[in-house]
Amino acid sequence: MSRRADRLFQIVQILRTRRRVTAALLAERLEVSERTVYRDIRDLSLSGVPIQGEAGSGYRLMPGFDIPPLMFTGMEVEALIAAIAMLQTWSGDSLAKAAGSAQEKLLAVLPTDRRIMAERNRILTPDFDKYPQTRRWFDVLHQAMRQHDEVFIHYQNQKGEQSERVVHPLGLSFWGEVWVLVAWCEMREDYRCFRLDRCQVITLTGKRFAERPDRSLEDFVRQQKAKAASAS
Repeated sequence: MSRRADRLFQIVQILRTRRRVTAALLAERLEVSERTVYRDIRDLSLSGVPIQGEAGSGYRLMPGFDIPPLMFTGMEVEALIAAIAMLQTWSGDSLAKAAGSAQEKLLAVLPTDRRIMAERNRILTPDFDKYPQTRRWFDVLHQAMRQHDEVFIHYQNQKGEQSERVVHPLGLSFWGEVWVLVAWCEMREDYRCFRLDRCQVITLTGKRFAERPDRSLEDFVRQQKAKAASAS
């Protein structure tokens, strides 16, 4: 698929997700001139894509129009394969297995040229097995988050100090080689982050927790953004 064909496909995708889109917005998203957008819109209309609107007022797709959902661009295929490889290397066994299954399905439906591109992926994610226990903890915490299970953690911080906590697992964040658990700590009654490679023991308590607006991953992220903004 040529770069122009990729761009035409992107235009249709953008029009599918919005009620009305201006040529200026399309030009910004696609990094081309508005004149190029006008020409592309004209060519799409001539090819049978039902686009309503005109220059100045914006464009939209007529209701009911659809296209096959798996027409990925070359860069999108490369991004997906790289992301799958990273999950297979750095996440837990369960998610890695699911990622491998997703890759098989993706390769099965890709056009020949895209499949060859995916199979020749040059973005490597080598696994040196530096933190072998992390894969096990990842699976336990991933399942606990999905089911809202409380978790007991025996933790050792960077100073070597030991502590035991009961936490509500809210999210997992990847920092290069290290996974970090974002959790609500019952002992501190506040958010805390725990490196998975420093966890000595992780077990389920057998209790469930109810995620609240003030004890949630979204609230944690909001607080972090507020702190960063105030510090800048």
